[in-house]
Amino acid sequence: MDLSNENVIHVKKDGIEFLQFRRLLEYKDYINHAYSLGIDRNYRTARANKQPLEKHEYDKAMQDYKALSDAISSSYTHLVKTNQDHTDEVKTITKKINVDKPDFNLEEYSKTDGMITKSKDIMLATTNADCILLLFFDPVKKVIGNTHSGWKGTLQRISVKTVQKMQQEFGCNPKDIICCICPSIRKCDFEVDRDVKELFEKEFQDLENLDDIIEEKIPNAKWDIDTVLINKIILERIGLKQENIVDSGICSVCNSQLIHSFRVEKQDYGLCTALIELK
Repeated sequence: MDLSNENVIHVKKDGIEFLQFRRLLEYKDYINHAYSLGIDRNYRTARANKQPLEKHEYDKAMQDYKALSDAISSSYTHLVKTNQDHTDEVKTITKKINVDKPDFNLEEYSKTDGMITKSKDIMLATTNADCILLLFFDPVKKVIGNTHSGWKGTLQRISVKTVQKMQQEFGCNPKDIICCICPSIRKCDFEVDRDVKELFEKEFQDLENLDDIIEEKIPNAKWDIDTVLINKIILERIGLKQENIVDSGICSVCNSQLIHSFRVEKQDYGLCTALIELK
């Protein structure tokens, strides 16, 4: 199976599979990046309740991170991963905390779902199993970002807050920023109940095409929500150019044979990862 399309390339290398964005590959002299594929690999470093993994599980995750890092000619020791908690917190990373191993499960990154940096050899990592992961790159200021935006993060507009942080910290111009949207659950499978639907209607009531974004499924009293489209619209509103918002167009649920999906795998779900690094 090949998930390549006009925006992404499906790479198979040294026994590992991953996606790369064609747009970001235009800057391969400056950045490394990848989105992992394969449900035989799991990039979880702690349980959802922040409890430690069994040693063999953690060691397997480290092996998977190392293999993916090697495949894009980087080092897994460059990795920095936050303890995602569906917040709107975006942190600026200036240096690694651990010298010879990844920054995983550190208290300094608790309750954080976005990161930006201008420092080289720091590989920002986020994880998902249906949630949206967004890779940011400003080729003018040489700044990168990596943000986890589940439906709660989308309600809190964390994608916009990532751009604002890039502006505040490094003087980035939104018109220069490229945002790449990794595989995630799409409108076709993001079915919600009335309580969630009403949260989105309240937060995004100013969007003109709200009826297309939130679509009722008759007669089930359920609604499908297009969280990817919401992020595209609010990023454009803050100044990103439409042509600089690059969508993989890939649904994690529809492609759950290659991409981890909470809605498919249920409680035993694994995690994919998105990586980006300045060389």
